[in-house]
Amino acid sequence: MKKILFIDGCIRGEQSRTKIIADAFFAELSCKCKFDLQTVVLDKTYILPLGKKEYERRENLLAQNRLDDPTFDLAKQFAAADIIVVAAPFWDMGIPAKLKTYFEHVSVSGFTFKCTEEGCKGLCSAKKMAYITTRGMQIEDGSVMEQASPYLFALTKFFGIGGFDTVSAYGLDVDVNNVDGLVAEAVQKAKVLADNIADCL
Repeated sequence: MKKILFIDGCIRGEQSRTKIIADAFFAELSCKCKFDLQTVVLDKTYILPLGKKEYERRENLLAQNRLDDPTFDLAKQFAAADIIVVAAPFWDMGIPAKLKTYFEHVSVSGFTFKCTEEGCKGLCSAKKMAYITTRGMQIEDGSVMEQASPYLFALTKFFGIGGFDTVSAYGLDVDVNNVDGLVAEAVQKAKVLADNIADCL
């Protein structure tokens, strides 16, 4: 059975507008195919940014070939997933800090990428990464003010992931009388994406 990794960065939990869209995505996908869903709820995951102490500890573990240490559990899980779905709100022109910290923990040489004479090569199994997000401001996909999607797209290239898609609702704090309609439009896009992903599983 295919493994889908859901990285849940929806800070407001069940009240999150991003989570509403993500839930619709998974509901549609569940109607189309069976899969093993593994979820990382970032708000309930204890991870620290990689400062000097944390980085040196990780490097020492790698040097000692202690690859079974729990430090590498997130990287192993990420590398083994067939599809990766990230859901997080637009945050200071990018992604929430804890999501960035999560990617620091999965970016481990020998697990998600390796260095060769030709450069870095991705080692991940995923065919696709999907990014589901909401933006309060009137910032469209592709705007220079929106740096989350370009960052995540770059990570798919770095990790060797096959493709990348974004589903977004934006202007939610501007067009306050049409929030439900904007979210509903994104829900429909998420369902189409789920159908497309089901076809490639």
